Order: sequence, then structure tokens, then C-alpha cells
Amino acid sequence: MSKIRTRIAPSPTGFLHLGTARTALYSWAYARHFGGEFVLRIEDTDVARSTQDSVDQILQSMRWLGLDYDEGPIYQMQRLERYKQVLDQLIAEGKAYYCYSTPEELDAVREAKKARGEKALYDGRWRPAPGKTLPPVPEGVKPVIRFCNPPDGDVTWDDLVKGPITISNREIDDLIIARTDGIPTYNFAVVVDDWDMGITHVFRGDEHINNTPWQINIFRALGAPLPQFGHCPVILGDDGQKLSKRRGAVSVTAYEEGGYLPEAMLNYLARLGWSHGDDELFTREQLVSWFDGTHLNKSPAQWDPAKLLWVNGQYIKQADNQRLAALTAQQLAKLGVTLDATAAEQHLPRVCALLKDRCETTVALAQWAARFYADVTPDAAELAQHVTDAVRPAVALLAEKLSSCTWDKASIAAVLKDVLAAHGLKMPQLAMPVRVLVMGTAQTPSLDVVLELCGREKVLARLAKC
Repeated sequence: MSKIRTRIAPSPTGFLHLGTARTALYSWAYARHFGGEFVLRIEDTDVARSTQDSVDQILQSMRWLGLDYDEGPIYQMQRLERYKQVLDQLIAEGKAYYCYSTPEELDAVREAKKARGEKALYDGRWRPAPGKTLPPVPEGVKPVIRFCNPPDGDVTWDDLVKGPITISNREIDDLIIARTDGIPTYNFAVVVDDWDMGITHVFRGDEHINNTPWQINIFRALGAPLPQFGHCPVILGDDGQKLSKRRGAVSVTAYEEGGYLPEAMLNYLARLGWSHGDDELFTREQLVSWFDGTHLNKSPAQWDPAKLLWVNGQYIKQADNQRLAALTAQQLAKLGVTLDATAAEQHLPRVCALLKDRCETTVALAQWAARFYADVTPDAAELAQHVTDAVRPAVALLAEKLSSCTWDKASIAAVLKDVLAAHGLKMPQLAMPVRVLVMGTAQTPSLDVVLELCGREKVLARLAKC
């Protein structure tokens, strides 16, 4: 087998959406599994809609997901001369031709065919043929270039996901392969690119199945080797409709900003259309080891935000505390909480270690961690429920004893026991009001650890509000 070469070729007309990210992941994992190469290509021939912001977002998404590429980014608009060479070759060989039909003429043809119950295909009026007289070239009309699609026969390929697929050439027409301004269309440029770049395997969404016959015919017209195609089913949103840029999809970077870890997103995306037995959680290295192009689902996958949140929570629990602290510090900054170097490097990792078992994103982690650094406003209902006249004397004694004890978990735990004994209380009767006063909520991790991490000064100041 020649060296495996895969690619991802997003269009920079918006953010990198989740379906394209999944396709990129499969292409990357397949290449890495077989020791091949992965190429990033930017399909920017839609000049009116392509933007640099979209390019930047695509590159950032790839970096965040850790989908490193061996070549690229390669921009189609920098390859126009190459496309022109191939277009000229096809015209010279009689495999493509200039078409001067106006949009109005094409609309009239389509409407007439629909009225007769026929498929609205191009009527081939400008396609050269032996003995055929072409219409006179109209003045002032810039031509497009059309590909001479075979009029008969079938196009068949063994899809890596779907299995054998056959489409009749009678179902497709002479495709426009270059617009009036000379810029190539998608189905032509992608063939030239894949040929030039030696792409051996193409994973993409199954919305491209209808494009594949045209592309295969162009490959054959050029005498170029065919890649193997794998068309992955779409991802469905909560409404059962295709998840897309226009229907409910959010960008990959939005999940980064929302406190998700890249390894969790990678894990979830991989399982969204592929499986390895019953394994739900696996490392990047395991994915590469297992992903050989088999076990790809033929049916659409359902996007499940709750499942993704669960997966992310599992990775949060396993994450290194220093790394979590760095990510949480970024989220704290968005909340207006800034930390000095010592707090960020030494204290925040301990806070993250305490809280990460109860948080599913770094956003949630930051919201909890902020209680250790910024002023808190106790929940009014919990304040009224737990901080009563009956418990205030015990809180006052606790504050007195905490003001002079050694500030560590064991000493704080001993003080709590002493206060409980002095007032004849059970732990919840004292712990709940203290939690509300110190952390703003009655639900926190172990109280002695919380108080230790909060620091004597803050604890005493917050207890004084009793």
C-alpha cells in the first residue's frame, strides 16, 4: 500500500462546525494509525463569503483539538494558475467546453423540464458533438466551463462507510467546473487538489455522496488515481434535523470558551459515529491505535449535550491540577477575578483539586473557585434557613477559636469539634450556617478543607457578618 494521505478541507465561510471537526478527527486518526500524513487545505474559492476571521477560527480549532497536520494550510486561491492549466488541458482534449447559456435560458430549460416531469438537468446545448452545429456565440456573455460528463453508464465505488454505491450518469449533467470569472467550482478544484496532493483516502459528510460521481468522472478524465471515499452520516441536533452552521451548531472554539477540555471533545466526537467495543472513554493514543476505518456507523448520530458534559466531567476529574488551575484562572479573569502569581501557581491548584470532582467544566470550576477570592453574597433563603439566633453564639465562639489556632486542616477540624461539644450541636447544625456565611451556599466540600483554603482573614471577616 502506498503511503496513506488524508485531508480536511474546510471552507472559511464561517466557524469550524462540529461535523467538520469530526471528519477532521477521523481523517487525522486514520492517517496516524497507518503512519501516513494529514493535510489541511482551505477551500476559499467562494471569494464573496470567505473571511480571514473564519480562517483564523479554523486554525485555532485545529490547534485546540490537537489535530496536527503534516502539510498546510494550503489555500485554493493561491492555486488558480494550476487550475487554469488543467482546465485548458480538458478543453484541448475535448473533455470540457465553454457554455454561453444565460441564467435566464437555464431557468427556462429547468422550468420546461419540470413541466414535463423530467429531471431539471442542463440540456447540453453548448456541448460539442460530431456533426452538431453550436449556437452562435452571443456578444457580451462571459462563458462558464462545463465538464463533459459521460452520458451513459454508471459510477460505482466501494464506500469505506456505506459500502458499494452506484449512481447512473443519466442522473447527473455537465457540471460547471469554472465560473465566468475563471475561478473553479468546488467539484473541480477538489479533484485537482486531491490529485496533486496525493490524497489516498477521503472522509467527509454524506451530503457529498451526490458530488462523488462527478468527481470520480473528472479523476478518470484526467487519468488521475482515485482516492477511497468514506461518507460519514450527518450529526442530528436535538430537533432531529441536521446539525449545521445554519441549524443549531456552535463553533468548536465556543466549547473551548465554555470550559470543555480538548481531549473530552475529541473523545466525544470520535464516539459520535464510531465505536471500539463498549469503550466510552479513551486516550488520544488509544484512538489512533484503534481507528483503522472500520466500525464507522452507517446511521446518523444524535448530538447529546448532556453526554458531552458527562464526558468532560470525567476528564476534569482526571486532569492535572496545575493545568486545571491555568485554565480556571482564564475563566476567573472573565468573571473579573484576577490572581497574583503566588495564588495562581500555588493556591489555585489546591482549590481545583478540592472542587474538580463536583464540576463538569472549567467555567463551573471558576464559578466555585471565585468564592475563595472574591466577595460572596450568601443565598438569602439559605441564610434565613441556617443562620438563626440559636446558632449565632456557636458561630461567634468558632470565630474566636479560629482567630488563634494553627491554620491547617487538622487544627480547624479540632476547633469545630470543640465548638460542637461546647454548644451541644451536631456537625450539620454548625457546618451549614458556616458554609453559607463563608462560601455563600450550604453545599460545599469538607468544611475543614474549605476553611483552610479560604484563609483565616477571609473566614473571620465573613463569619463576622453573622
